[in-house]
Amino acid sequence: MKTIYWASTGLLSLFLLWSAYGYLFSKPMIDGVKELGFPDHFRIQLAILKVIAVVIILIPQIPLQVKDWAYAGIALFLLTAIVAHTAHKDPFFITVINLTLVALLIVSNIYLRKLSML
Repeated sequence: MKTIYWASTGLLSLFLLWSAYGYLFSKPMIDGVKELGFPDHFRIQLAILKVIAVVIILIPQIPLQVKDWAYAGIALFLLTAIVAHTAHKDPFFITVINLTLVALLIVSNIYLRKLSML
């Protein structure tokens, strides 16, 4: 159980950190966020919130209720990304990636719950 939890949580965290880094330092990603119609301050807020969410879901001592809020925030980000990319008529592959990340998020959350019951 721990392996599945840490694998799913680790992969999700790596994506979120890569994305946060890109939102702050990658010209193509910065331009991409603008093309989707989001204001520049939103990009910076998302980057900061992604890093905070990663810290929260990775540190075992953080209470489960706080982790729930982090999971909810990540889910909201991913669903917003799916809607934005679909509305922008981006390639379907981007939606597949986001749906895969939603699946990882769900697996991570389910196994967090199972581990917390032990």
